Amino acid sequence: MTGTGVGTDGSSTAAEFDGGRVLVLDFGSQYSHLIVRRLREIGVYSELRRCDTKLDDIKAFAPSAVILSGGPSSVYEDGSPHVCDSFFAWAAEAGVAVLGICYGMQEMCHALGGRVECGAKREFGSTWVQLHRESNGDAPAEGNAVALFAGIKAGVVGGVAPEEPNGAQTAEEDTEREAKRAKRGGLNEMLVWMSHGDKVTKIPEGFKTFASTSACPYAAIGDPARHFYGLQFHPEVTHTPEGAQLLRNFVIGIAGLKATWTMKNFLQAEMRKIREVVGDAHVIGALSGGVDSTVAAALIHKAVGDRFHGVLIDTGLLRKDEAKTTLAKLKECFPTLSIECVDASEAFLSKLKGVRDPEKKRKIIGGLFVDEFVRVVEEKKLQTENAFLLQGTLYPDVIESCSFKGPSHTIKTHHNVGGLPEKMKMKVLEPLRELFKDEVRALGIELGLPHERVYRHPFPGPGLAVRIVGEVTADRVKVLQEADAIFIQEIRKANLYDKIAQAFVVLLPDAPSVGVMGDCRTYQWTCVLRAVETTDFMTADWFRLPHDVLATCSTRIINEVKGINRVTMDVSSKPPATIEWE
Repeated sequence: MTGTGVGTDGSSTAAEFDGGRVLVLDFGSQYSHLIVRRLREIGVYSELRRCDTKLDDIKAFAPSAVILSGGPSSVYEDGSPHVCDSFFAWAAEAGVAVLGICYGMQEMCHALGGRVECGAKREFGSTWVQLHRESNGDAPAEGNAVALFAGIKAGVVGGVAPEEPNGAQTAEEDTEREAKRAKRGGLNEMLVWMSHGDKVTKIPEGFKTFASTSACPYAAIGDPARHFYGLQFHPEVTHTPEGAQLLRNFVIGIAGLKATWTMKNFLQAEMRKIREVVGDAHVIGALSGGVDSTVAAALIHKAVGDRFHGVLIDTGLLRKDEAKTTLAKLKECFPTLSIECVDASEAFLSKLKGVRDPEKKRKIIGGLFVDEFVRVVEEKKLQTENAFLLQGTLYPDVIESCSFKGPSHTIKTHHNVGGLPEKMKMKVLEPLRELFKDEVRALGIELGLPHERVYRHPFPGPGLAVRIVGEVTADRVKVLQEADAIFIQEIRKANLYDKIAQAFVVLLPDAPSVGVMGDCRTYQWTCVLRAVETTDFMTADWFRLPHDVLATCSTRIINEVKGINRVTMDVSSKPPATIEWE
């Protein structure tokens, strides 16, 4: 099987947008994907590629601007990553604007004749940088970089005045502060996020200094003639309040791109692309009730109509009434949508009998899912010549395979239908592979899907099997379904569901505890409430649920779910813990 952006020709839907594109070259920073996300939020299409991408491939992408990410290496050390030869010469000649961030700025200076050294003082965390402005405060003093800093207020950033952490200053303090500013030549502060040990000690010829700190003389630099700019800090993180404005200024004000990347435009372009690639062939897709598969199915159905065939396999490991609810909601939104719903719960539970290891659970479920999917397709004669298999691949999956640091260490096996046998001879259709999760949700709304379906919390492919720590049985699944349903009901009642990134219950059947109900001693199971807040699921913090909500959840679960006599709360962050327990 083969898979590309939307079909098998390797082209990208984004190529149809006339607003220009940004290429982000990844040097291994943990923030690289955030650069792409921030640019998408601005309305500019961008992609992440390895920092050593060949020049011919960069030219083929035809970027209007290139951003060099941060990274953990030192540019002067052997084996450190670098851009391809002649990159900067090509960019200058082609008029392609370049922005280097942290390591990317150091790489730019190193390649163009500047000097980078290990800093005597490292800078990590929030830092005030001084913007070098004219005496009237209107523009940076050197290099006419007003375009890069346009819209950024002098002296006050994010509503917080520098040097006033504890409230307004007295008149005397204010006068003293202004006097200090005058002595510094009218410098003004901006709050940024620093994360570097090395620093630039000499800038290349043609570059000017736009910002500095006491430990970093070149916090922001630029060569406006060549449209080359560098920031030692990270504008892509939320800890740099004016970071989004800086990125907007670079891609729109300096590089001249247009904010044409919207889900409405994407939908129109993707529909055309799907129809071109699929032609008169049929498309088959596995549905789970999750956001990705639901949006992908809605998109394909809208594009090809009754030539899309959905297969919903009830593994017996779904949330309470999940299969029935998913089928009803999809039919409500798309009355003509073809869906085969198959109850395979007995087969899955039988295969899982006696299995306790989480990795074995995942592999068993993944393999059996493929078998059941193939069986349904063959029995229902859904597969036709040149049929396509729909997959809900998202852009973070693509980033994981193409980043400089390569695929991260496998913590858990991911459940997917990618194990379908070659004998099916189906080409893979991945209409969402250019989108982040938040963009998929926005696309779902654009397609007319209800808010509650599009903004559902993530659910693992292996289902409740990895939320039961130990052996999976029908009784344990039933208990967990009931407890989980109560938890979700209560956080919805408290209007907290949309504020929480993910919430669920974990069952610990191998850790029973003693309790008392009435006059009787009990020895029953313990369950754990898990709720987290996160923007990207790469890191997460536990959500502070109100005590009254916790009390209601505990009371209801213990009284209404037979088999549980103790409710606890998981207050671990990620890292060191993962969000799911298995």
